[in-house]
Amino acid sequence: MISLRQIRSFVAVYEEGSFTSAAKREGATQSGISQHLKQLEFELGAALLERNGRNIEPTLAGKLYYRECVDVLKKLEAAQQSVAVNHVRGAIRVGLMPTFTRSLLAPALDRFLTSAPGSEISVTEAYSGVLTDMILKGELDFAIVPAFEGVTGISHRLLARDREMLVSAKRTKSNLKPVRLSDLDPLKVVLPGPQNTRRRNIETYFTANGVTVAQRLELDAMMGTLQFVAASDWVAILPFVMMVSDLDEDRFDVRPLDEPPFYSEFVLIEPARKVMSPAAALFAEILKMEAERALLVFQKRTGAQRISQRRATRPAVRR
Repeated sequence: MISLRQIRSFVAVYEEGSFTSAAKREGATQSGISQHLKQLEFELGAALLERNGRNIEPTLAGKLYYRECVDVLKKLEAAQQSVAVNHVRGAIRVGLMPTFTRSLLAPALDRFLTSAPGSEISVTEAYSGVLTDMILKGELDFAIVPAFEGVTGISHRLLARDREMLVSAKRTKSNLKPVRLSDLDPLKVVLPGPQNTRRRNIETYFTANGVTVAQRLELDAMMGTLQFVAASDWVAILPFVMMVSDLDEDRFDVRPLDEPPFYSEFVLIEPARKVMSPAAALFAEILKMEAERALLVFQKRTGAQRISQRRATRPAVRR
């Protein structure tokens, strides 16, 4: 008879691609994981994994069985949650990039703790690579990262699509006035490191649109980036949701990239084998609502600005 432990062992090896990593994830020994896999394959009468030295590849049967196993594990967890007495209580673990912690986290936490009193929440701030690894290890309920190609063992869905901004030290009253980077002098730009998904997207935009860069400075430290930009003639490319709280301050000019506009998509990722708890689902929805609120601020501000500009350029009517 197939056991739940055998199923969990197979899913762990499939997702980790390693018996050693699977054993560490499941708190078991490597030999124990291997034995569970042998018993499972014997019960099914089919090979699920091909072992070529240290490389492990799923067979066609293994790929099909993995999908069924993930559904089983998710349904089991959903059943456990359905009998919980307090549906929106509990401890949740969330991973966020600085993009979301800087302007959206505080109002989101306030709304969440008001809606789910007694809940405990732990927020880890990190970049996409670290957060993705933590999701794979089951250390987070969900994380929000830039859209990417996808990884085995992770499910994802779109959370927000945001406009990218040119952020520079405050020198003019040019907030939210569109800017074409190819029309500017060569940029001195602060960028995230090569391992960051956003770096690749920004560099692609530069290349495709004839943007000249005089100097690049790599900083995977968002607060340091903002401090440096505010005190220098360097610039950064950052999402609007991160800068929405700065629009009425005197530190930065925040200008949307235009001709063409530049957008970034952010996705919510979670372990494919798990069902999000009601408390985690509530916090995810609140974060989505805060991102949508920021988008409305952008639309209202830029819309009002366009109306003002049209009025300013309208020819006088002779009477």
